[in-house]
Amino acid sequence: MSERTVVAQALSQALSDYLSMDEILNLLENPKTAQHGDVAFPVFSLAKVMRKAPQAIAAEIVETIPTDDFDEVQVVGPYINFFLNKRKVSHETLAKVLTENNEYGQGTIEGNKQVPIDMSSPNIAKPMSMGHLRSTVIGNALANIMAKVGYEPIRINHLGDWGTQFGKLMVGYFKWGSEEAVKAAPIQELLRLYVKFHEEAENDPSLEDEGRTWFKKLEDGDAEAEKLWTWFREESLKEFQDVYDLLGITFDSLNGEAFYNDKMQPVIDALQEKNLLTTSQGAEIVDLEKYDLNPALIRKSDGATLYMTRDLAAAFYRKDTYDFAQALYVVGNEQSGHFKQMKAVLTELGFDWADDIHHIPFGLITKDGKKLSTRKGKIVLLVEVLNEAMSLAQAQIEAKNPDLANKEEVAHQVGVGAVVFHDLKNDRLNNFDFNLEEVVRFEGETGPYVQYTHARCASILRKADWSANLAESDSLSDADSWEVIKLIQAFPNTVVRASEKYEPSIIAKHAIQLAQAFNKYYAHVKILEENEEKNARLALVHAVKVVLKEDLRLLGLEAPEEM
Repeated sequence: MSERTVVAQALSQALSDYLSMDEILNLLENPKTAQHGDVAFPVFSLAKVMRKAPQAIAAEIVETIPTDDFDEVQVVGPYINFFLNKRKVSHETLAKVLTENNEYGQGTIEGNKQVPIDMSSPNIAKPMSMGHLRSTVIGNALANIMAKVGYEPIRINHLGDWGTQFGKLMVGYFKWGSEEAVKAAPIQELLRLYVKFHEEAENDPSLEDEGRTWFKKLEDGDAEAEKLWTWFREESLKEFQDVYDLLGITFDSLNGEAFYNDKMQPVIDALQEKNLLTTSQGAEIVDLEKYDLNPALIRKSDGATLYMTRDLAAAFYRKDTYDFAQALYVVGNEQSGHFKQMKAVLTELGFDWADDIHHIPFGLITKDGKKLSTRKGKIVLLVEVLNEAMSLAQAQIEAKNPDLANKEEVAHQVGVGAVVFHDLKNDRLNNFDFNLEEVVRFEGETGPYVQYTHARCASILRKADWSANLAESDSLSDADSWEVIKLIQAFPNTVVRASEKYEPSIIAKHAIQLAQAFNKYYAHVKILEENEEKNARLALVHAVKVVLKEDLRLLGLEAPEEM
């Protein structure tokens, strides 16, 4: 039971005529300093209905509070400050973690559980850049978090394997490329052709028309266009897989845009049946003026389909296939208008499940304050960043622990983990600038710092040769252990908040706070000293290790036993 629930239950008897349990929970606050207790209840809102001064109301309520759960309950002005019973809470919290281990905080969901998560989704024939990191790791973390609260996530890599860019690429290949060059270095050569096309098209706009013509051929099943498209796709997937292997991320579906080519007619039929399609400048659109949105473009004047048509077809398919409880789209903030349009069209079609679709936007990664752009060739390759991060991690491990047995494996876990953690500790809507040297540090608010704290816990437990057990009398009451206990106790609610807000940074921040609190405890307390609290202290170390490992796992990081 969380500390807030304990306080709310204690208050509910005195306030049942005025406030519900949920209303009490919503009013509770976290005091800014430990001197004001663990939880505070402001009584301002009761002054009007009870027709008394807030301080008098607070004094009355305190008289009714049972004392078993609290070391102290005090009135300070219009606030009631609750100091929880440290020994009771610490024993209950440690016992729960020792019993449940990595199942601690696991939730259950009734009814529909499947949650397709549209994530990563790189474009074929382009390398995976740092720009692809966010969708990939945010999507993976959300999948882990949704599973932790009881859903069944379905990771979908909705590959950008269709669209006008393939026509442009084919034009570039015919004009400036060769089979030998593509075979020698597939992605690099295809990127060169893509960039060159856009450079040349700035001076020769007719190239854009040629690109559209070749994409239309591909849509119409032209054999040469299909052969090139298949080749570009296969070569790209091989390179993508190298990156996913480094990140330790797998997918349940690789159905990209091309998969929906033969699934768009039901969308057109449904729109026609509801008389939602209108013609504008030769193109077919859905008017969304009543939603204060631009029209949704469904078919161009030449009959070619668009992102919207394919995304609607994908939504139909995912609802039919998974009957989802929620459907998440982890796509950059700049696409928010597109997803508003898509949901509005589904609503116009009468589908109430449109409300279960959620766009999960995120901000940009910049380098030296500048946006990364594939079109102009300014690209930072993700695989190179991950490899460099592993090298930096290995250098630090060599310096700190040269005798470590599995240095390369740990350097992989720490280097890749550092890049992932740095992304996820930032609120996802924020932009952030990327500096690799700062990311792969063992000190500060970094992934390696959290991993190192986990490894420290493992080392203490090995040294103590401790086996998990907790006697009835085992508990802690010192101030440093209390800060750690409160964070361990907060973990289940932290996971729920992260799932409700679709915000992995809530988990990352919890991991940092827990690591910091434990390291402060480690500095102030002789954990292995022989006295009546030694077993409880080791139980605390074990609980920290369990929760930090789970924090890291939810974010997609490994937790090394040694570093």
